[in-house]
Amino acid sequence: MRYLTIGYGDQAGYDRTPRELRDAAHDHDARQAAAGVITGVLLEPVQVRNHQDRGLTTQAGPFSTSSLPVAGFSFIEADSLEEAVAIAAQAPCAVADGVVEVWPVQQ
Repeated sequence: MRYLTIGYGDQAGYDRTPRELRDAAHDHDARQAAAGVITGVLLEPVQVRNHQDRGLTTQAGPFSTSSLPVAGFSFIEADSLEEAVAIAAQAPCAVADGVVEVWPVQQ
């Protein structure tokens, strides 16, 4: 099954995490990327609306709010939610005082 992970974190949390833990988390991400996981850093989003196809409107910024900014994402393959959570638990945002959401993707 495929899962979308969304990482939230800020520079302050990253900076207070010991370097060896950050390095291990980045190594984890590099191994995931080498295995074909689609991953990336997220930039400023744009909201798109076209309610009932009556006209397009856009607005800069995220739709949802969080105490931490969205930092990145991955699409991972796992046999279960538990396995996906274990993978996400080693991501930089999870390790560096942030949080990672794991969303099952129905295909």
